[in-house]
Amino acid sequence: MQSMISTAIILAGGLGTRLRTVVADIPKCMAPVAGNPFLKYVIEYLLNQGVTHFIFSVGYKKESIIEFVQQEYPHLNYRFAIEEEPLGTGGAVHLAASLCKEKNSFVLNADTIFKVNLSALSSFHYLNDADCTLSLKPMQQFERYGAVELNEEQRVMDFKEKKYYDSGLINGGVYALNVDRFLKMSLPQKFSFEKNYLEAYYRELRLFGYSSDAYFIDIGIPEDYERAQTELA
Repeated sequence: MQSMISTAIILAGGLGTRLRTVVADIPKCMAPVAGNPFLKYVIEYLLNQGVTHFIFSVGYKKESIIEFVQQEYPHLNYRFAIEEEPLGTGGAVHLAASLCKEKNSFVLNADTIFKVNLSALSSFHYLNDADCTLSLKPMQQFERYGAVELNEEQRVMDFKEKKYYDSGLINGGVYALNVDRFLKMSLPQKFSFEKNYLEAYYRELRLFGYSSDAYFIDIGIPEDYERAQTELA
């Protein structure tokens, strides 16, 4: 029996361009939500789920994130993977993965919370000997997201583009990643984790989808940022 994955890579290097109208000049994950930087809710969720090692991938205005973690969580077991220039989500994961001591790690965005049961996600990932397991959220009547199609074994069969869907599974942005195998692939220095890894290689790799109807919020757009103020209070 494999023990639960204990490391999380948190992608906190985003520019937050869509939030500029509401929150200017700070990294998106540091946007204040009900009196705290949004990142605090992400860290607390991970701690509550049993994560013990944190790797923060930082770039844009990284000083505020570093200072916050150092002051607020002095006893946290953490490291920073610092992007000297934007590497895309894939390049950021790759840089952080090189600091990972485990063979597998969770990967998630610092501007989204998807309260997946990480122990169950871990077990599912190991059971399928997956290269990467995507946490998927069932949604109704949506057009902001693309949809992910699975077969009866829950293996990823296709990524569908953004358009209106009556119902479907969206990528919730929480992954269990086999870091060892990921680092052995010949990937460019700058790339998109979604487009150039998941969507480009899903036919060759063992990619699986773990469906969960857990709480989900993405503060990347102003109306959801407003919603977070009350829901996370």
